[in-house]
Amino acid sequence: MEVLPTIMVTNDDGIDAPGLRALVRVLVSTNLYHVRVCAPDSEKSAVSHGITWRHPIAAKKVEIEGATAFAVADRADFAPLAVLFGAHESCVAGTPADCSSLGISDALFPSVPDLVLSGINMGSNCGYHIVYSGTVAGAREAFFNNIPAISLSYDWVGGVSNIDDYGLAAEACLPIINAVLAEIKNKTYPQRCFLNIDLPTNIRSHKGYRLTTQGKSIFKMGWKQITSTAQGKMLSTMEMDMDSSESLDVKSSTVSQGQQFFRRVVRGDVVTVVKMVQFMVLDILKRDEKNNERKLQNENSNL
Repeated sequence: MEVLPTIMVTNDDGIDAPGLRALVRVLVSTNLYHVRVCAPDSEKSAVSHGITWRHPIAAKKVEIEGATAFAVADRADFAPLAVLFGAHESCVAGTPADCSSLGISDALFPSVPDLVLSGINMGSNCGYHIVYSGTVAGAREAFFNNIPAISLSYDWVGGVSNIDDYGLAAEACLPIINAVLAEIKNKTYPQRCFLNIDLPTNIRSHKGYRLTTQGKSIFKMGWKQITSTAQGKMLSTMEMDMDSSESLDVKSSTVSQGQQFFRRVVRGDVVTVVKMVQFMVLDILKRDEKNNERKLQNENSNL
């Protein structure tokens, strides 16, 4: 009997995010993989590659039919968890990089996964966005540990996209996921890269796949002074579609003497295509190879 490959899923939108749920649902429905999930318990967008360093995170085992699951948090009063059927699930209060690191270690699951998937993110991740992105960091952390990884992002547009698009996006990624797993099995998958896949808004009519160079795109950000912390809450794209009259369940404080509050605001978007990043990465790899060769020569000369 052929052993099924193991896929570990993480994200930065949180364990209950529709993108992650759709991805896991599609993966499990194929019966082609063992699926594990290790993701933040709440949204951790734009935290980049931050990690938890100065305090522990705790893993709590929970019962899920047909699966081994863990709930992981950094506080004792951890809220009840949602459950994914057919997947090994963990809910982590740390960053996406924390989740990826913990999920690929033998501290949480009994073995190392064959592949790590991070997403599906709500919003595209290209250009400079990959530096800010927690989704990309989840895949990059696996790559740092020599585990093949793919970050997945869907270009959600308010008023155009809907929840069902995440399922279509996950299905659109299956051919790439299967191709990567086949190369891993045949030991032909390149070790010095991880994949970052962006899925178009009109996913129902996508035209296939194309390998592209790294671009340069970034939101122009500014700052706006506000009068309370409630006004400073940055909403996700999906939440922005809600009725503005709906109250926000957030703890707020008013400005006291000597305090000023500010929040980020988007000024616009800049897109420029460049190839510098690709060449810089290649140059760094070549320098690493030369340094390793010198180190090996020095070791041999000392024998």
